[in-house]
Amino acid sequence: MNAPAIQYADVSKDYGKLRVLDGVNLSVESGEVLALVGHNGAGKTTLMKLLLGLIRPTDGSVRILGADPVGHDGAEAKRALGFLPETVAFQQAMTGLEVLNFYARLKRTDLNDNPALLEKVGLADAAKRRVKTYSKGMRQRLGLAQALLGDPRVMLLDEPTTGLDPALRRRFYQIVSDLKSAGVTVLLSSHALSELESRVDRIAILNQGKLMVTGSLDDLRTRASLPVRLRLKTREGQAGDIAARLDGVDMTQVNGQTVEFACMPQDKMILVRRVSELGVDVEDMEIELPTLDQLYGYYRDGGAPS
Repeated sequence: MNAPAIQYADVSKDYGKLRVLDGVNLSVESGEVLALVGHNGAGKTTLMKLLLGLIRPTDGSVRILGADPVGHDGAEAKRALGFLPETVAFQQAMTGLEVLNFYARLKRTDLNDNPALLEKVGLADAAKRRVKTYSKGMRQRLGLAQALLGDPRVMLLDEPTTGLDPALRRRFYQIVSDLKSAGVTVLLSSHALSELESRVDRIAILNQGKLMVTGSLDDLRTRASLPVRLRLKTREGQAGDIAARLDGVDMTQVNGQTVEFACMPQDKMILVRRVSELGVDVEDMEIELPTLDQLYGYYRDGGAPS
């Protein structure tokens, strides 16, 4: 059985008396996309710095592609790593292509591949423009192109969609999907929780250096067992009839046509059947599952541990 692409075993990290990571156990398999979610200072960037070999754990062990990032075999493993930091900074007087060529030489990759990389991130038309003329979003995309140099097996993305408009965010996540299809492991951190919901395999929620929970979005919903919200739209005047005839249900009448319910996930179909038995004409129904924002708040504030 192959070792995980990324593995943290009982990892703690102290800066003096400040503990920024506390007993973290987490693994990421090859070809998996995992999102790190947490407040500023929760430990997300520290976890990435450990993989990059920029710092060592105070306790525990870290492995990337089976190697210790600061061990004798770490250099080879880190050559298969791509990294996009939260804040990208490039030499302002260089063109986008010159920047990419500079990093390609450091990584010993073929410079002839760089125009295609710039096209992939939407910077082909700006390849010969100086970086000082780039917008924040363009610099972010140049950073992504840099991270993609050399066909990495593991990608670390720290707040990668900062400064990107909705169209470019969709383009970015298409690149992430392509990486996953190619078997690349992706570890990303983001505060933009809503955009992660359908785009990652698993989510790891951190709070004050502790790993609170990890799992797929469905896993987190099942464990949290937060209420589901249903909104029904009826013919004008029938919402009040529903409100009057359903007892023992957490319900809000929005207007003459619309009524909202809150129930536990396992009860939603029972509630739907009860409404249908009333004989009212339901024109539309929406089911709103707990969002990642709501789940994050639940686990951050002491929900069930992993």
